[in-house]
Amino acid sequence: MLELDDILEARERVRETSRHTPLEYSHTYSSMTGADVHLKLENFQRTGAFKIRGATNRIATLSEDQREAGVVTASAGNHAQGVALAATRQGVDAKIVMPEHAPISKVKATRNYGAEVVLEGDDYNEAAERAHEIEREEGRTYLHAFDDEDVMAGQGTIGLEILEDCPEVETVVVPIGGGGLISGIATAIKGEKPDARVIGVQAEGASSAAPSLEKGERVTLEGVDTIADGIATRSVGERTFPHIQERVDEVVTVSDPEIAMAIVHLLERSKTVVEGAGAVALAAVLFEKFDYDEDETIVPALCGGNIDLNTLTNVIVRGLVETGRYLKIRTILSDQPGALEDLLEIFTAHQANIYAIHHDRTSRGVELNDTEVEIELEMRGPDHVEEFLADLREEGYDVDVLV
Repeated sequence: MLELDDILEARERVRETSRHTPLEYSHTYSSMTGADVHLKLENFQRTGAFKIRGATNRIATLSEDQREAGVVTASAGNHAQGVALAATRQGVDAKIVMPEHAPISKVKATRNYGAEVVLEGDDYNEAAERAHEIEREEGRTYLHAFDDEDVMAGQGTIGLEILEDCPEVETVVVPIGGGGLISGIATAIKGEKPDARVIGVQAEGASSAAPSLEKGERVTLEGVDTIADGIATRSVGERTFPHIQERVDEVVTVSDPEIAMAIVHLLERSKTVVEGAGAVALAAVLFEKFDYDEDETIVPALCGGNIDLNTLTNVIVRGLVETGRYLKIRTILSDQPGALEDLLEIFTAHQANIYAIHHDRTSRGVELNDTEVEIELEMRGPDHVEEFLADLREEGYDVDVLV
């Protein structure tokens, strides 16, 4: 089992490569939740995520023969970038297998940090299978993304920083994918402050930790489906699982819409960009997935900020929909002068701002003298949307809400 001394040693190895990232009090989320919320901004780390810590510590422990042969690993993106930069800085050749559908931004960044990238597999597990083949074929050392005590120790340095910057912390909330991050942080927190809680968070579409804890053995999912691609693993690690069992107080899950809302909140209220995996800890606090007291000092770990721009666009739209600020509707109008003007009078009365209007006279099911209209609108909240739709229907319009 990993111990506090391992993490203290790792801190010395990673000090020059990784940053001591900010930990900031959030008035916004403290007011929203009633707790005393401080954000650990690991999205400001080099490579945009915490993975540089574990990768640096692991590569620093390689023998000379292993360094000369090079390393290989598999990653959905953040571990890839961490290994690429850590290996380059230590003069070690790195080959990294990433899933075929990994965000293009993470693929490009990994190559820019100096590693050779191989794209193979639908998810992390399939990429890992190919990476192990390369390990055998080329004699490289395989660097596991999470199931390695040196990697876990490197990630645990985050826990030391949390305790240093917020010694009054009572609860630390940590994302779980394979479990390397939470194993390291929990070891540091429990080693220095045993009474502090450690709460783990997974995405509903990749939740293996909770059923594993219930069963008392690791559970492997058939597949994963979540916007939090950085924690989209089918199971927790063989080495990480005992640490989770012994040192994590509770594991909860959050849905993709809740993750999206947390991302949007951070963008709008904190001017902070995080990826899905980086937002799950805050989502668990905002949506009260675990019990906490008023004024309890809580630190959600925002573990990464490498979100794909296409994903970010979809998340923003989802967030606007969830908060009642974006509405897309479809209705049928008589295809004659003045019909659209009559409709727009209702829009004006409700101060609904129009993004776009699309007419379609050829849509199936539309009478020859009618036209189908799709309209995108900026709204002011759920009550505004409800009142607006009620007024449209009262005026005789048959309205379908598309988004």
